[in-house]
Amino acid sequence: MENINIKIKKSIFNPVYLPYLENEDRYLAFYGGGSSGKSYFIAQRWIYLILKTKMNLLVVRQTGKSNRDSTFALLVQIIREWNLSSLFSINKSNLRIKCENGNEIIFIGLDDVEKIKSTTFENGELTHEWIEEATECQEEDINQLKIRMRGGTSKKQMVLSFNPINISHWIKKHFIDSGLATVVHTTYKDNKFLTDDDRKVLESFKDTDPYYYQVYGLGQWGILGKTYFNARNIQERINHLREPIKVGSFSYVYENEQIKDYRWQDDPNGFIKIYKDREDRIPYVLGGDTSGEGSDYFTGHVLDNTTGEQVAVLRQEFDEVEYTRQMVCLARYYNDALLGIEANFSTYPIQEAERLRYTKQYVREEEDTYTGRVAKRFGFKTTSVSRPRILAGLQTIVLENVNLINDKDTLEEMLVFVRNEKGRPEAKEGEHDDLVMGLAIAHDIREQQSFKIEQRRYTETYGGISVNSDFGARIEII
Repeated sequence: MENINIKIKKSIFNPVYLPYLENEDRYLAFYGGGSSGKSYFIAQRWIYLILKTKMNLLVVRQTGKSNRDSTFALLVQIIREWNLSSLFSINKSNLRIKCENGNEIIFIGLDDVEKIKSTTFENGELTHEWIEEATECQEEDINQLKIRMRGGTSKKQMVLSFNPINISHWIKKHFIDSGLATVVHTTYKDNKFLTDDDRKVLESFKDTDPYYYQVYGLGQWGILGKTYFNARNIQERINHLREPIKVGSFSYVYENEQIKDYRWQDDPNGFIKIYKDREDRIPYVLGGDTSGEGSDYFTGHVLDNTTGEQVAVLRQEFDEVEYTRQMVCLARYYNDALLGIEANFSTYPIQEAERLRYTKQYVREEEDTYTGRVAKRFGFKTTSVSRPRILAGLQTIVLENVNLINDKDTLEEMLVFVRNEKGRPEAKEGEHDDLVMGLAIAHDIREQQSFKIEQRRYTETYGGISVNSDFGARIEII
C-alpha cells in the first residue's frame, strides 16, 4: 500500500458525524432514533481508520450470527462501494477481514465468551472495539471487553452503538449519565441520505403513535412494560425541559445548637436544583422522603402552592443530620415553607427540625396506642391508606398537568415506576422511588398551606377620605 494514494470525499459521510471521524476518546457512544445512519457511518469510519492507522478491531454483537448478517456484511459493503476490494482479504467462514497494511478486523458473538478471551490478531494487539446493538449485551460482558483493551502502548477505543429503548438500562447509567462516554445522539433528521418516503413513514407516527415516535423516531429513552404514570406525557415533558437556574446547597453557621446565617452557595455539583427562585408573598410547601428500607436517597421538593409547580429539588445520600439542616434552610429560604417530611423509618428529621425551631411543619392525626386518643403529630406517615391516595393524586397531575414538573430526574424516575405482578405500584427492580414519593407527599400536604398570596393592608388619606387598600384586592372607599 506504500504507493497507493486513496482520496475520500467528505460528501460520502453524513455531515453530523464528521467531527467524530478521527475522535480518539476512550469511549464513544452513538445512539438515537431509527434510520439515523449511525451504524453505516461507524462502518465507514472503521474502514477509513483501518486504511490510515495502525490498529486491530474487534466487532461484537450478542450473537455470532447477528454479527454475520449485520456488521460483517456492512463493512464488506463499504469496502466494495469504495472500490477497495483489492486491498482487503475477506474470510466469510471465519468472519475476518484483513487489510494489506496488516490491520485486521475480527467478528465475534457474546454467546461464546471463551472465544473472546482467546481471540488474537496476527499482527499487534487489540486496540479498538465496536459493540453494535450494545443494549442487547450484559454489563459483565462489556466489562470483560474493557479488560481486553488494557495494556500495550497503542491508543485504545471502545465504540458503542444502540437505540435507547429502556430508560432503566444499565448502559444509560454506565456510559451516558456518568459522563464516561463521548455521546453522539442523532435521529432520522440527521440522515441526509434518507429518502423523502422514508421520512414520511417515520413522521406519520407523530399522529398514529406519538410515544413510538418519541422513542423510535427521535431516539428518546423509553420504557419497557406498563408504567404507573402516563409515559407519553412524561416523555413529551422531558423533551421540553429547561436547565435549573441554580445548582448548589446551603452553607450555614451552626452555633449554640442552632442554624445561623444560612446562605445559598452555587456549586455545579450541588445536590439542590432550583428551577424557579422564591418570590415575595408566595406560599410554598416542601415535601420530603427519607432514606429508609429499599431506599438510598433523601429527597425534597419545593412547590409553589399557588400553582403546584415544582420549583426546587433536593436529592442526596445524606446522613439524617445534614439532611435535616439542608431541609430547614431550604424551607426558610422559600418564605418559611410548610415542611412535611416522611416519618415512617425515622422521626429524627422531624424532631430535629423542631429543635432547630422550625415548627411550621405538616401535622397529621394519629391514634395514641396507649390512650386510644387521637393525637396530632408532626410529619407525614405513608400507610396502606395514604400511599395509594398520594400516588393517585400524583398520577392525576402527570395526566393533566405534567408541565408542573420541571425536574428531569423526577420524570425519569416516574418512567420506571411500574405495577408489580400483584398490581402494586412501585419502583422497578433495581430502581428508586425516592423522588416520586417525595413529590407525592409534597402535593398531598398542600391543603395545610395557604393557597393564595398573603395580602398586606395599608391606609392612606386623600382630602379627608380614608382608603383601605391591599395588594391584589379591590379598593373600597368608605
